[in-house]
Amino acid sequence: MDFHRQTAESRIARAARSAQAVLLAAGLLALSPLARAQDAATFVAQNGVKVQPADAAQDGWHVVPSVVPTMQKGNVGKEMPQDHSQFPQLKGPFTSPEQVTKACLSCHTDAAKQVMSTIHWTWKAYDPKTKTLVGKNHVYNNFCVSPISNEQFCTVCHVGYGSTDPNKFVPFDHRSQDHVDCLVCHDQTKTYHKIPFIGGNPAMEKIAVRPGCGEVYGTDKPFVEPENLANIAQHVGSPTRYTCGQCHFYGGGGDGVKHGDMDSSLVNPARAEDVHMATNGLNFSCQECHKTENHNVSGSRYVTDMMFGDKQFMRGNPHNTQAASCVSCHGQTPHKGNDLNSQIQAATLNMHTRDIACETCHIPEFARGGLPTKMEWNYATAGKLAPNGSPLVINDSHGWNTYWGVKGSFKWAENVVPQYRWFNGVERWMNVGDKVQDFKDTNGVVQLNAIEGSPTDGKSKIFPFKIMRNNQPYDTQTGILAVFHSFGFDKDSYTMSYDWQTSIEAGMKAAHLPYSGHYGFVKTDMYWPIEHMVAPKTQALSCMQCHASDGRLQNINGVYMPHRPKDHNTWLERIGLTVAALALAGVLLHGLIRFGLWLRRRGH
Repeated sequence: MDFHRQTAESRIARAARSAQAVLLAAGLLALSPLARAQDAATFVAQNGVKVQPADAAQDGWHVVPSVVPTMQKGNVGKEMPQDHSQFPQLKGPFTSPEQVTKACLSCHTDAAKQVMSTIHWTWKAYDPKTKTLVGKNHVYNNFCVSPISNEQFCTVCHVGYGSTDPNKFVPFDHRSQDHVDCLVCHDQTKTYHKIPFIGGNPAMEKIAVRPGCGEVYGTDKPFVEPENLANIAQHVGSPTRYTCGQCHFYGGGGDGVKHGDMDSSLVNPARAEDVHMATNGLNFSCQECHKTENHNVSGSRYVTDMMFGDKQFMRGNPHNTQAASCVSCHGQTPHKGNDLNSQIQAATLNMHTRDIACETCHIPEFARGGLPTKMEWNYATAGKLAPNGSPLVINDSHGWNTYWGVKGSFKWAENVVPQYRWFNGVERWMNVGDKVQDFKDTNGVVQLNAIEGSPTDGKSKIFPFKIMRNNQPYDTQTGILAVFHSFGFDKDSYTMSYDWQTSIEAGMKAAHLPYSGHYGFVKTDMYWPIEHMVAPKTQALSCMQCHASDGRLQNINGVYMPHRPKDHNTWLERIGLTVAALALAGVLLHGLIRFGLWLRRRGH
């Protein structure tokens, strides 16, 4: 099934669009301008962290509620916090992070309830367009594939505290309010880090860093020192790009790995990298666009909207007052002019906004802050060991990790030109348990999140994407894409056994899915919308970067591109030129006859 091939427009509609594009082009031209590590048993025995026990009736790792919680409203304090260093309840000493949360809740009484109803806690959302549950626990990805059976690693980016036993996961809905992690978002010291394999808790004593995981532990040293929770609790404030980025910049296993348009360079970006977040410019915080109310952050990777006109997410519009889109601030006609020439240019550019997303022109490349993004990952090559028995590691001339025995091989890139597709905001996610044959395109590649859109549905725009590619395991008998136990200290995790059979068996069991015992590898694609790293307007795409035979929109249907072969019919054009030539000849002949007759009259 091809999720991307669009049906051809009718001849009349195509001709009308082509004519409009010709006029548009003419107008533009006229303007000229992560191996072994120290066992965590000591930490587990000594740190005193207690958690609410899981329901004994529930076996396995994967237990999530089937209903998305309702948002809570209530007392969370002022938007801009006071000087917390003066509050006696934050003086400590704190022997567990839950004690800090209890201190916070003594004033911010409803904050934990609010957080526990958001996607940052539940890892789930409801998509009203497809009427399905989405989120990390429900859909596949082609990075670590699924948190299921890997939660004790993945919860390093969860806004909560869980069990510090690396082999025990406490489901989110079995945790009490004091297990909400306030510091992960509100720390202002830049010293707070959640530690993998211990339920997203911070270090309460010295802990060894697992080789190859320095980024995840937040250090380049072999050990993580215990956190000074009292000092951090006394220095809290509104979330910053740094605190948001501790999760969002490092998703997928490292800095800049996943999104392509988000990495640590955005903590202090130059204006050429992002005009909105530039520290010497507008210096926007994340929540300037991702407006937040009752701890519910607007904007979602899983639920997007490309609708335009009065249905667009306009700030102040009853449709959605917490919008995260360009037109929320810039409107549908963002281009302005001061004189006749610039006004004509602005009007011409504003014509593009009907069919082209702002990001398409204004984010010319992604991963352009000096850090690469991962473009390809091949799990089928994993498992190779170095002569000393440790996982083999290979770096390229840039120092980029192109092979790691526990994960496989990779391809990275910087300054990447996006892939462009018609997109109407609908993504058909491949849910955990789905079969690969139901999501393959005509090339046999599994589309983990097939995007929808066409030039004629009245809802789509041409939008930029990063397409992440992988070659990942699946059950060759049932056709189910595999959930496997990637990370852990137990013998079944791939990082300890280097055996796909045991890790897939453990992962499928945790996900309550059947496994035949036979596996193979299948190629997968995953689309990531590009929405950050907005360049200055002087670096936006020029006309000819699109309107050319080999331009950026070369493979986009439904638009006219001068000189693009598919937009031309040789015989039709020859006939048209012939008719035009004959018409011109007729006009000239007629003129000559008239001229001759005029001369004749003069002769008399």
